[in-house]
Amino acid sequence: MRVGLSLFALATVMTAFSPDTDMPHVATHFVDTTASNPFFSVYKTPFSVPPFDQIKPDHFEPAIEEGIRQQTAEIAAITQQKAAPTFANTIEAIEASGDLLRRVNTVLGNLNGANTNDQLQKIAQTVAPKLAKHSDDIMLNPALFGRVKAVYEGRNKLKLSGDQQRLLEKTYKNFVRNGAALTSEKQQRLRKINSELSVLTLKFGQNLLAENNTYTLVIDKAEDLSGLPASVVAAAAEEAKKRKLDGKWVFTLQNPSIMPFLQYADNRSLRERIFRAYLERGNHNDAHDNKAIMANMVALRAEKAQLLGYSNHAAYVLEESMAQTPEKVAQLLNQLWSATVPVAKKEASDLQVMMDKAGGQGEKLAGWDWRYYAEKLRKEKYALDEQELRPYFSLESVREGIFMLTNRLYGLRFERRTDVPVYHPEAVAYEVKEADGRHLGLIYMDFFPRASKRGGAWMTSYRRQEIENGKNITPVVSIVCNFSKPTGNTPALLTLDEVSTFFHEFGHALHGLLSNVHYGSQSGTSVPRDFVELPSQIMENWAVEPEMLKLFAKHYQTGAPIPDALIDKIKQSSLFNQGFETSEYLAASLLDMAYHTLKPDAVPTDVLAFEKQAMDKIGLIDQIPPRYRSTYFQHIFSGGYSAGYYSYIWSAVLDADAFEVFKQKGLFDAKSAQSFRKNVLERGGTEDPMTLYRKFRGSEPDIKPLLRRRGLLKDA
Repeated sequence: MRVGLSLFALATVMTAFSPDTDMPHVATHFVDTTASNPFFSVYKTPFSVPPFDQIKPDHFEPAIEEGIRQQTAEIAAITQQKAAPTFANTIEAIEASGDLLRRVNTVLGNLNGANTNDQLQKIAQTVAPKLAKHSDDIMLNPALFGRVKAVYEGRNKLKLSGDQQRLLEKTYKNFVRNGAALTSEKQQRLRKINSELSVLTLKFGQNLLAENNTYTLVIDKAEDLSGLPASVVAAAAEEAKKRKLDGKWVFTLQNPSIMPFLQYADNRSLRERIFRAYLERGNHNDAHDNKAIMANMVALRAEKAQLLGYSNHAAYVLEESMAQTPEKVAQLLNQLWSATVPVAKKEASDLQVMMDKAGGQGEKLAGWDWRYYAEKLRKEKYALDEQELRPYFSLESVREGIFMLTNRLYGLRFERRTDVPVYHPEAVAYEVKEADGRHLGLIYMDFFPRASKRGGAWMTSYRRQEIENGKNITPVVSIVCNFSKPTGNTPALLTLDEVSTFFHEFGHALHGLLSNVHYGSQSGTSVPRDFVELPSQIMENWAVEPEMLKLFAKHYQTGAPIPDALIDKIKQSSLFNQGFETSEYLAASLLDMAYHTLKPDAVPTDVLAFEKQAMDKIGLIDQIPPRYRSTYFQHIFSGGYSAGYYSYIWSAVLDADAFEVFKQKGLFDAKSAQSFRKNVLERGGTEDPMTLYRKFRGSEPDIKPLLRRRGLLKDA
């Protein structure tokens, strides 16, 4: 996941905690920039990272107000100049505006995701409407748009470089897509919609964080822990102790807690209890209920799309993607769904047999049984217990493996820095250098769950790479995860899924770190959402390759490399449970599209009934819920992926096809790696993504490698 970096589309910059919104007129009083507010000074820190040790919650609102005032003045200077519009005095000037505001928003948004508190959440709610109004004031400024339009219409007479042409086109389209060409009456309505959406987006995410933190399953009888691995029991005991419940065991809705419980706990009634709690997040008809919020968001998005001339929100969003249209997305999803359903049904049948053999007493397989019996079936078919793998996947060994891989592919070196301010004591910083020792950037890594951090895993940025006054500004990026914690004297031992997640997020980080562009709005991950997952997902391939595993998977106690027998089991079981995993993902993608292809007058008031109808329509089996149900579908309601959750599977087509190059030419083939770096990772949003892909691959992607990898078409 990523934070948008478009300077002239402030709503995108804000997506870490809110995308759009309406505020009182901006105060134009002078702010004393010599005061103690660290945002008003040049950061006097190593690599000019944010001085987290000095930043206090009270600093944000004054800095945002001043940032708005400064950019408002910068925009006025552009529109009031007497010189005719040119690329330099208009397009580049817009691109360069708003530096302070962007810096403050970035820190506030990232802290709200990774280390929030009540005060920061309240600040975010307060400033969201102000930021949305400021964004609208820029996008709907007729004089400014007039200058942009003049440059755009005369573009054929200008001698622009490729990235300049791309910036001009993107700037013009951004104004149009944000309502610059609408009538005054429609612009007023658009402002109101943007204001409401910004607050709703923020509230949805805050509600979900509260829901994740509120629920606990407290166990006080040791017999109820039957089946659970010792490491899971130890983690639950530590969680209980932290909550002053010594002698008990606490399980939460954080993935490292709930997923092992569903996978191993013999007590079926307790599995059902925590599973239902997981599914009902945001659906308790209380202060944290998300049903009305998301229904309102769907309606407002649909209305906004119609105002802007699109048939629905998906059509609006996808215009700027590789897929381009909802129809193309539907074609891909339906093709994969047709191949997946029979596999999922066969898996359900096999698990029912396993359940019957285990003495299920005629009970029907349910959602809270799937992971439990799938784990038993995995052991029976492949003699693979995931707990056998974890000793070889200490967090340190996986991290060193990733460093080793990126060194062999791209020549990168990573040096731990303890002199760099961090936003939380658990976050660690590494300086990233080129093979010749040149500074490339800085990366923060933050691995474990806590109440102040939202769930999931994502990559974000504190500073984008760009050229400023002839100087290369190096990036500062961060990956934030929720991995299994250390327990007692045992280090953090990751599951295979967590290993893949680490590789995935590091792929996003490389996209930001290796950016080599002129304009910041084109840097790193500033690409269509269905292309941004290519660098992350291709990294996952290396995580399970035998040659790579032998290099980094070392037993945390003995240092012995992972045995060939375990590697063989990983490979043999790679297609196991793919029907389930692909079904739950595709179901969520199809649910996303179902909401966002609605017209305003068709938006349901009963979102749960709509969800059920949408899932019944595609034939999702009862035992598999969509990966994200409506009331906790953070990706599409507060994470910037509305009408875009399909992106992961679209990019999976790309990454499976792209990795074939390394399978054919060598896992660490330097020439192929340099081609991927030069044509994909460095280029950001400077060219059409399919053009960039073809430059690397030599052709457009083929879907067959993905189908083979997932076992969906064995003869493909």
